[in-house]
Amino acid sequence: MFRPPRRRHGSSRECVAGRVVPAALFFTAFLISFLRDRRKLRNGVYLFLALASLAVAMLLVVGTVSEGAARVLLVIGVLLIPLSVLAFGVFLIASGVTMLRREGRRLANLVSLLAGIGIVAYVPAQVLVGLIDWKPLTVTATAVTGVLFYVSFLFVCFLLYSVVYGRISSRRPVDYVVVLGAGLLDGRRVPPLLASRLGRGREVFDEQRARGGDPMLVTSGGQGPDEQVPEAHAMRDHLVCRGVPADRVLVEDRSTTTWENLTFSAELMRARKADHRCVVVTNNFHVLRAALLARKAKIDGQVVGAPTAWYFWSSAVVREFIAVLVAHRVFNGVVCGLIVLSQVLGAL
Repeated sequence: MFRPPRRRHGSSRECVAGRVVPAALFFTAFLISFLRDRRKLRNGVYLFLALASLAVAMLLVVGTVSEGAARVLLVIGVLLIPLSVLAFGVFLIASGVTMLRREGRRLANLVSLLAGIGIVAYVPAQVLVGLIDWKPLTVTATAVTGVLFYVSFLFVCFLLYSVVYGRISSRRPVDYVVVLGAGLLDGRRVPPLLASRLGRGREVFDEQRARGGDPMLVTSGGQGPDEQVPEAHAMRDHLVCRGVPADRVLVEDRSTTTWENLTFSAELMRARKADHRCVVVTNNFHVLRAALLARKAKIDGQVVGAPTAWYFWSSAVVREFIAVLVAHRVFNGVVCGLIVLSQVLGAL
């Protein structure tokens, strides 16, 4: 049968266009949400769904040209998922061991190690459940798998958007550069983690002045029970010793949490200038959660990150993600409960 070439090409273009529609819709949702306020966790969900939809669409397009090539790509993609998860688990274990060696044996430093062990042990545990073949245990394992799949999806979205958000800088003029505290060494000295924040804050401060601005630096951090001076005072001294004019540094020395860092700093800034803009500086693992809290506190400013040692970053990212889960515990608890309930009812 004769088929006009023009019609065949047109049908092919329509087919390709139809397959990229879901990706286009998710990208559109991401752009709209991002432009309205980039400090939203849902942006990461939209971005992940857009990229996943685009990957599926590209696979289907390849399939229209070569089914064999599409099968090979599909197999590679399917194999990459468990291999990536296993590699991430091994990375968490390695960074967790390094964390304990360099930072001490504290509960907070065990997060990365325990998460890595859990990931690596998951597959053998599932195999063991299959060998036992006891229905209550199987239902429990299936429910746990469903919950883990949901949590893993959220973690990938969180991690993806943390990286994206942390790499997007704002060049608009600001009135203040707020540096968040992170604890002192020996009760009075600035540790490397906090020094990296102060160094990044100094960079932003200098960039603003080079463009004609005249911002103030705000050091934010109170005095802990094991500290001899408030963090903000040690941070100010650190900056002044490195050439920052003392009259360009404001001190917020009451806060003990990130939320207090932001809200007390906001009070300080508003007292001097009601209509102000700022940049908040923290470490890269803390950027997204700090941005979510800044939005909640109605602060007109974005968050930028300072580099972090690789072994510290992994453990800190896991802790940050757990903190975000806990902050939205009602919604996540309901979703996880529905997942478990569906598995139990399905087994009856």
